[in-house]
Amino acid sequence: MTFNTFLRHMREGFKNVFRNGWMSVASVTSIIVSLIILGVFMLLVLNVNSLVDEADSQVRINVYLELNVEDSLRGTLMKEIGSMPEVSKTEFVPKDQGLKELKADMGEGGEEMLQGFDKDNNPLPDKIVIEVLEPTTVPGVAKKIEALNEQHPEKPILKVRYGEGTVETLFKITRLIRNVGFVFVAGLGLMSVFLISNTIRVTILARRREIGIMKLVGATNFFIRWPFFIEGALLGAIGSLVTIAILFIGYSRLEASMSQDLSLAMFRLLPLSGLWFQLGGLLLILGVLVGILGSTLSIRKFLKV
Repeated sequence: MTFNTFLRHMREGFKNVFRNGWMSVASVTSIIVSLIILGVFMLLVLNVNSLVDEADSQVRINVYLELNVEDSLRGTLMKEIGSMPEVSKTEFVPKDQGLKELKADMGEGGEEMLQGFDKDNNPLPDKIVIEVLEPTTVPGVAKKIEALNEQHPEKPILKVRYGEGTVETLFKITRLIRNVGFVFVAGLGLMSVFLISNTIRVTILARRREIGIMKLVGATNFFIRWPFFIEGALLGAIGSLVTIAILFIGYSRLEASMSQDLSLAMFRLLPLSGLWFQLGGLLLILGVLVGILGSTLSIRKFLKV
């Protein structure tokens, strides 16, 4: 195909978008509605997944030490734990700091309820707090830490706690949320492709006589197909850009509104700056591809004259 022929196809594609008037509007509207539904659900899934990831990341392993564990043994134990490939961070929390944190966690009544306990009368043991790279490895890491007790005759570990039972249930729920979100996004994506393709097919159906005449006067399938190919891409691009603008304006306003509402402080949306490129690019590519696919599939039957 020569450059002049390509320019001719581009001109025809642009002309067809405006020449078809309301049919083009119907196609673009179908694209916008379908992609808005898909985009809203994708934003919802992304934010839910972010909350799920945050909940997973809060899981810690607390290793409580026996009384009077020597500093050298504690240091050795921390090195052994820190050398595990699953572990990202270890932190020693002395019992005095643990008592302060417990009082703070209990709120206003903490000081009164724990009034008799101080630096010289502290029932809490020292502990090591461990963070892992992948939250789902917490149960396995806890067992490996418990096994370290057998390697030291002093038995420095009193107990290992990570919320056994509750943590496993949390991981099952978060895995279910991710899987359900993926299935819904995939289903909405397929539905969007179906609706948009059928709308574009109706547009081309209204011009079947034009296609038939071009075929009868000797135009090749390739020559006939290219303007429709470009037209579909343009309709998809227009619909996608309008959708992206609507979604991002709405999302930015919702983000600003939630940031000012103290009652929703714990539900922070993902920042728009981290979403616009990935989600916007995905919606644009999806709209163009669906437009091209709808035009390509719809015109095939009319080329058989």
